[in-house]
Amino acid sequence: MSGPAGTPAPTSAASGGAVKPALRVGEFVPLAALLMSLVALAIDTMLPALPVIGEDLGVARRNDVQFVITALFVGLGLGQLVFGPLSDRVGRRPAIHAGLVLFMTGCLMSILAPTFEVMIAGRVLQGVGAAGPRVVTLALVRDQYEGRRMARLMSFVLAVFIFIPTIAPALGQAILWVASWRAIFTTFLAIAAIAFAWFALRQPETLPAARRRSFAPRAIGRGVLEVLGIRSALGFTLASGFVFAPFIAYLSSAQQIFQEAYTTGALFPVFFGGLALAVGGASLVNGRLVMKHGMRRLSMGAAASTVLISIPMWMLTFVFAGLPPLWLFTVYLLAIFFAFGLLFANLNALAMEPLGHLAGVGSSVVSSLAVFVAVPLGTLVGLSFDGTMYTQIAAFGVFGAVGFAAMRWAAGGGAAEPGSV
Repeated sequence: MSGPAGTPAPTSAASGGAVKPALRVGEFVPLAALLMSLVALAIDTMLPALPVIGEDLGVARRNDVQFVITALFVGLGLGQLVFGPLSDRVGRRPAIHAGLVLFMTGCLMSILAPTFEVMIAGRVLQGVGAAGPRVVTLALVRDQYEGRRMARLMSFVLAVFIFIPTIAPALGQAILWVASWRAIFTTFLAIAAIAFAWFALRQPETLPAARRRSFAPRAIGRGVLEVLGIRSALGFTLASGFVFAPFIAYLSSAQQIFQEAYTTGALFPVFFGGLALAVGGASLVNGRLVMKHGMRRLSMGAAASTVLISIPMWMLTFVFAGLPPLWLFTVYLLAIFFAFGLLFANLNALAMEPLGHLAGVGSSVVSSLAVFVAVPLGTLVGLSFDGTMYTQIAAFGVFGAVGFAAMRWAAGGGAAEPGSV
């Protein structure tokens, strides 16, 4: 069986013949996409329910319902610090199993929550749990692939993964038509149970006992310092955090942007899902282009594009008193999200490229640091929403420029891209 473009399907990495052969690419890609998509599912399905949750649980300020979204990212950042090193110690399979159990527990908390605060605590726990499959799946991929092959596989994973945010808001809206917002969390619980069973039955371990590392805090600390001391890993991780910040702001305020500012009503899932397709389309394009042009060139070009597109759009916003026509704003977001589709898979692969010898700790630091950079910045932008698009458009441009600068620094003055020769 061949992988993408005739690439041989890998055996379970470094298994020494001690475990079953790795899954064929045709099954591994959708499984990895499902595991990693729990985060997107837990975010995007909730968007249509935010006003109902705020009303039902007595949220005083309208913008505060955005914490339903950002709380999950907080948990995600915290969980990623633990699950990568844990997977280096006990293996990839037990770590993912533990994360899925925590995610399902958080869903139960939110289903039964009597107050907004308890529901938010459940969301944080969902984020902690979702970090397990999110970060360990990245290590699972790194165990078996490297360089541009890893970037290409991640592009295919992301292309399947993007199907979730495309349909998730419509799924949330459909559930609200027949049940309460609590039924959305019941749906999350069921999907996580399916993922648990599929992974447990089909995915072999990719980290043999001989390659496992200590879970002692000192050993983890050494691994973190090693990652932070690698210029390219740190720089591309920071770049990922900066470009992700305005995307978090968009996710947090998307329901308010489309349903309140633009009064799209029940068509909100259509607009949100259609824009998500731009990210998926870019991921498919990236799978072809990355082998020819390389990860760095594509990433830096995409970041530069967000700046060059945002500057004139921000100026036009003043012409329309802060609220450009819906068609114009939609076209702008399509261009921005296409650039983001090129950025997401490539920046992760670039940050992970020098970390093959400590993939678990490396994936934890890369993912957590990016989230810890993005969440406070994105939350500030999201909470500043006032019915106009000034701040959101400016954020895409400003953070795109900062991300571009971080990539330039990470590249170290134009050194050859790893895996390019």
